[in-house]
Amino acid sequence: MMKKNIIYHLFLLGIMLSGSIIYGQTVKGVVSDNKGPLPGVNINVKGSSVSATSDFDGNFIIKADANAVLVFTYIGFISQEVPVNGKIAVNAVLAEDSQKLNEVIVVGYSSQKKGSINGAVTQVDMVDLSKTRVPDVAQALQGQVAGVFVAANTGAPGDGIKLRIRGEGTLGNNEALYVVDGVATRDISFLNQSDIKSMTVLKDASATAIYGSRAAGGVVIITTKSGVKGMTSFDVEAFSGIHYAANLPKVLNASQYMSVKDQAWHNTAGNAANAESPYAFDRRTRTDLADTDWQKALFTTGISNNFQVSASGATENVQYLISGGYYGIDGIVTEDNDQFKRYNFRTNVNANITDRFKLGTNLQISFTKQDKLSSSGDAPGIIRHALLRAPVIGIYKDVNDPTYKANDPYTDLPFYTGPNDGWSKNYELTSNPLAIVHFTNDVRERFQTFGNVYGEYAFLGDKSLKFKSSLGVDLAFTHNKNFAENFGDNNIADTSYQYYGMGRQNRPNSLNENRGQEMTFTFTNTLNYVKTFKELHSVNVLLGMESITSKSSAIGGSRNNYENSSPEFQYLDYGNSTLNVWNSGNASSWSLLSYFASGNYGYDNKYFATATIRADASSRFGPNNKWGYFPSVAAGWVVSREKFMEKADWISNLKLRASWGQSGNQEIKDHQWYNLYTLGTDPHLIRIGNPDVKWETTTQTNVGLDLSILKNKVTVTVDYFSKITDNILLDVVPPGTVGNFLPTSVNSASVSNKGFEFGVNLQNNDHEFKYGINANLATLKNNVDRLQQNVSNITDDATHTKTVVGQPISSYYGYQFDGIYQNASEVSSHLFTASNGTQPGDIRFKDLNNDGQINADDRTFIGSSIPKVTYGFNFNADYKNFDFSFLLQGVEGVDRYNDSKQILNYDSRPFNSTTDVLNSWTGEGSTNTTPRVTFNDNGGSRVSSVFVEDASYLRLKNIELGYTFSKTIPGINSLRLYVSGQNLFTITKYTGLDPESTSLIDRGTYPQSTAFILGAKVKL
Repeated sequence: MMKKNIIYHLFLLGIMLSGSIIYGQTVKGVVSDNKGPLPGVNINVKGSSVSATSDFDGNFIIKADANAVLVFTYIGFISQEVPVNGKIAVNAVLAEDSQKLNEVIVVGYSSQKKGSINGAVTQVDMVDLSKTRVPDVAQALQGQVAGVFVAANTGAPGDGIKLRIRGEGTLGNNEALYVVDGVATRDISFLNQSDIKSMTVLKDASATAIYGSRAAGGVVIITTKSGVKGMTSFDVEAFSGIHYAANLPKVLNASQYMSVKDQAWHNTAGNAANAESPYAFDRRTRTDLADTDWQKALFTTGISNNFQVSASGATENVQYLISGGYYGIDGIVTEDNDQFKRYNFRTNVNANITDRFKLGTNLQISFTKQDKLSSSGDAPGIIRHALLRAPVIGIYKDVNDPTYKANDPYTDLPFYTGPNDGWSKNYELTSNPLAIVHFTNDVRERFQTFGNVYGEYAFLGDKSLKFKSSLGVDLAFTHNKNFAENFGDNNIADTSYQYYGMGRQNRPNSLNENRGQEMTFTFTNTLNYVKTFKELHSVNVLLGMESITSKSSAIGGSRNNYENSSPEFQYLDYGNSTLNVWNSGNASSWSLLSYFASGNYGYDNKYFATATIRADASSRFGPNNKWGYFPSVAAGWVVSREKFMEKADWISNLKLRASWGQSGNQEIKDHQWYNLYTLGTDPHLIRIGNPDVKWETTTQTNVGLDLSILKNKVTVTVDYFSKITDNILLDVVPPGTVGNFLPTSVNSASVSNKGFEFGVNLQNNDHEFKYGINANLATLKNNVDRLQQNVSNITDDATHTKTVVGQPISSYYGYQFDGIYQNASEVSSHLFTASNGTQPGDIRFKDLNNDGQINADDRTFIGSSIPKVTYGFNFNADYKNFDFSFLLQGVEGVDRYNDSKQILNYDSRPFNSTTDVLNSWTGEGSTNTTPRVTFNDNGGSRVSSVFVEDASYLRLKNIELGYTFSKTIPGINSLRLYVSGQNLFTITKYTGLDPESTSLIDRGTYPQSTAFILGAKVKL
């Protein structure tokens, strides 16, 4: 036994000795550049998992064999390998990477060196992007890329965003295509921003044509993070924020409201000048008048929390990353019925099975839950009612009020005394916004699996030919459940009425519930050949095929009149099963078969040419146009490499680019080429199918310039583009048809977008104070070039817009404001044919046809909702351990119809108003901008330029200050703390709640919140 123990311990000693021989040497050193020490440099023992990181003074310590090679890597610098050669002190001086053109960028099914790209392609600065802490990754692109317009639809948690690349190209679906790790999707709200490694925006058709009939709206390519060779890295990020509403409209308080309504009553025809108005009477006699600030009561402090953790690493043959995250926000509306939560889990694994064969998977699982409130003025209009409701009405009823109910203590109808119109009409029928919030129970859930598995094999001796096969999946399950609780005043006295005794809101209570599933499978195969011959000729050739199948289905139902409305009974089985029962079910599918090829040739790194072709066969196309073909060509000339440029050594790179190409839009309705018949005993044709229906085609021409000077410290990009979308689908009733026919889809319209794009990047790391600037600006001219001959215009009365040839899409259409009538003679001289009761103090409109009356013939175009200029300005700086950054973003030349202004300040009903009415016309010369207050129509009922406001704005989207600790804490490799602010100020002339809103008409939009965020990033 003793002998065995001796042998065992000798064996352990041998293992320890051998280990000390392998990694028994401690190597110290300093990493620096030509300006001083570099902190955070990664030092790795080549061929092993042993690594270290330099501290704030550039010092490092690592265990390494005497014959080992140390690899030094640092972002923005050229990697360097230094042999140890038995030394115990190894220093390294890194050189800045001025060869930016050698950077590899993913551009669609393959990657290219940045210098060989001839199209309009922009790689997003991920450092700048990481500072914009938003729930939707697409929103993080706001202000980052020239020609990319991004805005939140509303500020409500979980509401979507609008992203447009080079304008509105069609009258239908303008959404961009997102490609995440090779799998395409139209929505990336499920992604966690911390998981993203790179984002590249493909703007012109030479870059997007490879995606064929889905790429007319532009393409955003996203690559997620994977493991990096070295020791396992644990990264943790957490932040919490407080959010609040800012820059709210100033509305009248109770005293101002009563005075203004008294004035309006006396300015109303038929009311005696010396009579007492009902408002003066109520002010004198009532004791129950409140002074409610409905906005203050509605808005509160919102709270957001984010937590993300990831583990990653790599060996010689396997790279892996596992991450999990949570993001949650309780919005700025009172109570907790505007919450949004998202849970993410992601795993990326890539394995080199052999030196030629590689397998990998990128898989994400996410779950989102949104408590939905009406957020854009849509019914029930929570924010809209907070603006309109009279301040003299209290939030809650008095407990002694005979209509008071403990489970519904909110005021409803103004000064309600009982049914049969027992309420004061002098204060207009509005709803209590806090009651709406309290009784809203609309929950929307989505569970999604997204990702792919792939295999790649390298052929030929130099592995220059690679075959890759990928199977992608996008599987989503949705569940929406809305229980509409009955509340409000019982305003019906008829005891025989079926729902007698119930409140007027949601009478009777009801449940609407639906479930759906969406499945999209993408099977892609590519063959990619990349080779450089004699260091002069570079070739990158790609061949591929892709098959996409998508199916979706949904089922839903509703019940009403629940006797027990507690959560345990809010299911379909417990509602009334005989009255107003509704149920539905549907399914749809589409498929796409594609073949594509691209080739990129470069000569001597000076001359480049690119050609692409894709053929798509879509189930959405008609039988006469089953296949669509999308070609593109591009060329580039690196002028700075010519001999005649040798003396201009201050120019690091000068490249001219030109491209032409076509991409498509297959986001059209399914089955438009079928004839449609009614069912029943008398089936007959109700829609004539169109067998020629096909994709919409976008043709782009692009000319660009890339310039880098001062050793790439300053880079400038300039592009001019012309983007014409043809064969746009319109719904047209065929001429000569008799009967009630549904419209037929016809490819017949054309829209153009033209503009310039400018991008400037400055990076100065020459001193201890390092800083960078990234600025961009883009112009845009949108125009409708052609409509179908039987469609002279497309009018939308709900948004007061009209689409006609020669104007931008959805231009506002109405009367032009021409001041205020100051006296009776001015009225009679201007309206010499028909005054229609117009009085001094009313709005004066331009008589465009000079016929002495104002009617529909005097309407014209009064604004455009499409921005003419978009821009962004990013600044970042580092000084010692501190870092600082901010992002300014804005738009110019954009209008929005402010319906809230119209109903607040110009409506003939006694709603509340903003304080602007305090400056209303009171007599000749008093004002020429704001009409008199009255319960008659003062011109405010007309759709006019009065309500089309300039919605241009400049907004401080983000500002952040961070500190990275130089002394590491045991067990922690790095620690950074930061504080940031979002939407801290906005410069705008727009008087609505939020100029950023994407709605064509603003009826009271949930505003973007101002936020302060405190967070930490930890690397373990």
